[in-house]
Amino acid sequence: MLVKSYLCKKVDMNSSVLLIEQKDGIFFLTINRPDALNALNKEVFDALEQFFKDKKNDFSVKGVIVSGAGNKAFVAGADIKEFIHLDSVEGAALSKRGQDIFFMIENFHAPVVAAVNGFALGGGCELSMACHLIIAGEHARFGQPEVNLGLVPGYGGSQRLVQNIGKTRALKLLLTGDMITATQALEWGLVNEVVPSGEEKVSAEVLLQKIVTKGPLAIQKTISLVNDFFNKAVDGFKSEYEDFGYTLGSDDAKEGAAAFIEKRKPSFKGK
Repeated sequence: MLVKSYLCKKVDMNSSVLLIEQKDGIFFLTINRPDALNALNKEVFDALEQFFKDKKNDFSVKGVIVSGAGNKAFVAGADIKEFIHLDSVEGAALSKRGQDIFFMIENFHAPVVAAVNGFALGGGCELSMACHLIIAGEHARFGQPEVNLGLVPGYGGSQRLVQNIGKTRALKLLLTGDMITATQALEWGLVNEVVPSGEEKVSAEVLLQKIVTKGPLAIQKTISLVNDFFNKAVDGFKSEYEDFGYTLGSDDAKEGAAAFIEKRKPSFKGK
């Protein structure tokens, strides 16, 4: 299903570095710094933070697709010019803020899909991993090349990369700074799907259109439960039985059961 930008409605929170459109409850976020290969700078982080903070409790949002402007890069990394002269304390604060914003994405109530076109390196790889799902174009490249600059990842890359592809593979990428292809990223479990270049957003929307037909409460709780697996302070099994009870008692569960018995499509209300 081809979705052109003119079918989407622009929203008021647009900034020059983060273009925002929406269609039928799905929001399209485009990081718009193509001349800088969409590198993450303070303005981009500010705009991402504003969007996910403003939409945190907006359950009319059914899904979010994050992409990069142009055809060269999703996000080719952080804007090195902004932080190379910071001291240790300032650097830690910068890293902590980036992590906090990416946690907002990871814990967002609706599915967030990274539509990766081109390079997803450093902060770009970290941003894609903070999203719940990744659709990669066939020419996409992933990597955490911070060691080439004498640095370690700052926005969660050392943690999420291990979660997604395992310790040995993650260490190889982190220690060498090498890039991997979209095909290899699929084989390693870093991405969900590889599509022809240029079809990343279309495929991401098709995926979301399938997900939004499911029970909204169940979707929200499933995202939370999967995140609980990696939260050492939380008993994920306890969360599961509590959330099973919560969803079982919901109107959505009653509607889902009735629709199943009556052999019709359910009409969920998110209650």
